[in-house]
Amino acid sequence: MRSLPKTRFMRVRAMKQHGVVLFFALIALLAMSLAAVALIRSVDTSTMIAGNLAFKQAATSSGDAGVEAAMTWLAGIETANTTLNVLNNAAHPFNSDNAAAGYYSSAASAVSLTDGTGIQWDNTDSALVLPDPDSSGNSVRYVIQRMCRNANQPIQTADCLFSGALQDNNGQNIPLPQEVCQGAGCPVAGQTPQIRITARTTGPRNTVSYVQAFVY
Repeated sequence: MRSLPKTRFMRVRAMKQHGVVLFFALIALLAMSLAAVALIRSVDTSTMIAGNLAFKQAATSSGDAGVEAAMTWLAGIETANTTLNVLNNAAHPFNSDNAAAGYYSSAASAVSLTDGTGIQWDNTDSALVLPDPDSSGNSVRYVIQRMCRNANQPIQTADCLFSGALQDNNGQNIPLPQEVCQGAGCPVAGQTPQIRITARTTGPRNTVSYVQAFVY
């Protein structure tokens, strides 16, 4: 049997291997492309998450401005009504609701602040903090609630600070001033009801944040 010349054998072998390297190169390129796409998507997702967290943090920080604005409003009302006894005078602004200013003389525990069925967070039931929007692009509103059961009544009869159903210690669960302090310099009994301030911040990318603080 006669064998092929060496040069012819090498030529035939080379012809059989034609295109194999290109096929594997294309497969490798496809795998690298998929890996690159996955990496880009991962980086985009991480960037989006970081951005959302930054917006959330900015909204929470802006909520502090709502608390400060509410405290300023309370201080202004107190200063403007020094001739009225907030303890027993129904004419004092602290003893009646002022929804347009975001002030409520009772806790109104049945009214939700967050699910949209109670406070709507508009000009009819909350106060807007100026400037609007702020430097972070957030809009801030606040609601002030006196921690009393009974609305539109002087503090003496408003049953403040949530009394228990079985034991009512002058309408207080928290000790009264005269129970923890005696002598000169103590606060007047019944004149320090707890007040809850809720600030709601709305910002970019539908960011919503709530901040609450208790003052007295």
